[in-house]
This record gives sequence, C-alpha cells and structure tokens, in this order.
Amino acid sequence: MGQSGLLCVDIPEQYGGLGAPLAFAAGIVDEFSRLGYNAVACNLAVHSNIVAHYLLNSGTEEQKAHYLPKMASGESVGAIAMTEPGAGSDLQGMKTAALKDAEGQYVINGSKTFITNGQHCDFVIVAARTNQNVSASKGTTLFIVDADCKGLIKGKNLKKIGLRSADTSELFLEDVTVASSQILGDIEGGFITLMRELPRERTILAAGACGAMEGAIEITVKYLNEREAFGKPLSKLQAIRHKVAEMTTEAKVNRAYVNQCLALLEKHQLSTADASIAKLSATEAQSRIVDGCVQLFGGYGYMQEYPISRAYLDARVQRIYGGTSEIMKEIISKDILGK
Repeated sequence: MGQSGLLCVDIPEQYGGLGAPLAFAAGIVDEFSRLGYNAVACNLAVHSNIVAHYLLNSGTEEQKAHYLPKMASGESVGAIAMTEPGAGSDLQGMKTAALKDAEGQYVINGSKTFITNGQHCDFVIVAARTNQNVSASKGTTLFIVDADCKGLIKGKNLKKIGLRSADTSELFLEDVTVASSQILGDIEGGFITLMRELPRERTILAAGACGAMEGAIEITVKYLNEREAFGKPLSKLQAIRHKVAEMTTEAKVNRAYVNQCLALLEKHQLSTADASIAKLSATEAQSRIVDGCVQLFGGYGYMQEYPISRAYLDARVQRIYGGTSEIMKEIISKDILGK
C-alpha cells in the first residue's frame, strides 16, 4: 500500500505524504470499506489517519522527520495504545504508569488491550500516567515507544468475531525505559491531545461506515436482481423494493452529514459533539442496514461464502471502538444540556 501511495496521503510532502486533502484520505478508507475489506480499512485508518496525525500535530520536528516518512512508505507501522483491560471507553480509569528515574528517563509499566496493529507495529504511542496525585485527565502523558524496546511484549493476537484479518492485540510494558525525547506533546498534556484527535478518528470511522453500508446495499441489489422467487426476481416484490428504498435513504442521509463533518474537520471547525453525532448515527445505521441486507439474502446471507455475512460480523464492532454508542450519546447530551 505504501508503494501504491495509499498511506498517509494527507501528510505534507516534506514528511513523505502527498499533501492531499482530508477527503482523499477518508475516501481510501471509505473505498476499502465499500469493497468489503473492512479489516484493511481498520488497520489503515489507525496507521494513516490517526497515529500519523498525532505525530504531525503534536510531535517535535525530529519525531516527525524520523517516523512519518517511514509510515508513508509502509516501512514502519504505527499503533496507539489507550485501552486497558480495566479501562475501555473511560480513559479516566487508566492504570499504566510512567515514572521518571534518576537519569531523567521514564520507566513505563502497565498493560493495554484491543490494540489495532499491535502485532505488526514498529512503534506504538502509549498513554501512561506520569502523575498519580491528580486525575488521569491532568496527569497523562503520551510516549512514542519503539517495538524493539526491551520490556515491550506483544501478547496474543486476539480472536474476534469480525474483522478477522485485522491485527488486534494485547501489549504489555514491563519496565520499558524511554528517553524524555520520546514524549509526544506536552508532559501531562496527553489527555488533551487525545481529546483533540478523537474527532478525526470518529469522523473517519463514520466515513468507513458509510462506505460499508453503501457497499452492502450494492451487493444486495445485485443479488435481488439475480435471485428469483415466485417466478420473478426478488427485486420485483414490493415489500423488498420498499426495504431497499428505506436503507438507501438512510445511507444517503448519513453520507451527507458525514461529508459535512469532513468539510468542517478540514477547516479545523468540527466540534467534538458533531463528530460524535456522525460516529453514532453512521455506525448505528451501518448495523441496521447490513442486518437488513442479510435478511434480504435469506438463508444464503447466513453462509460464510457470501460476503454479506462478513459485512454483518464486521459491522458490529463499529458501535464499540472509537467510543461506544453510549459514550457518544453522553458527549452529545452534555453539549446540548450541559454537564
């Protein structure tokens, strides 16, 4: 993918990217999702649209010059480790700690889980608490940890019901020592950086959801035109035609809103609440639409040989990662009603 120019396309050319607009970067994730390669879209989005932009927006010049060109070429795979076994969407429950030693280096201990690219990554951005005397929101720092650092252990590749070809892993940090030059952004400013980057992550997820639901409708329409029942194609039955009309309408409405959010994100004007609305609406719609498509396939929709069955399994996690639907609702309600 790096050789084909599909990685980090909206990163400036000086760092190996194409300097393309955000819409082009989102379009790549969108298209892989549309074609049913949701696992590829997942790994690609984390590498190119999330990790690369953490570095671009918060990294030092040395960090950007070292990591970004290798990410754009595909030589180096990036990951980000926020989630922990006891702290999912609630990052305030983070336990991983980084303590400063006598030499000014940081020693990191903790465990992370559900890490996309965790097996194949060459480096990972790790969120760790550097101040235990304050809340995680005030005492968290981000560190760039190279995969060959002593004490960084890649656990098992987790077995999932969907996105099976996506690399999702456990990571363990046992006395991992990194220099202060590996801090990404400000010391104890990690939580602010995370919150600043989450709207991008959620909007890209929403774009992928749009591609996935549109792709599911496309293969369903093809099937309905080919499959016959009661002496005529399924596509001629009114109940089925109306169901396709409903699903297409929902897909198009979500696409319009997600495109609006992408335009605002490009201008640095997208609010956290609007990104959350896009993520909530598009991923919930994806699950409803793909489920409806499986129903229209009948028994064949339940067979693994038909791509709609994989689309069904892949869709389920969309309402969980990047912030659950419930967390999205809480963010949106706080924006409307206050805390």
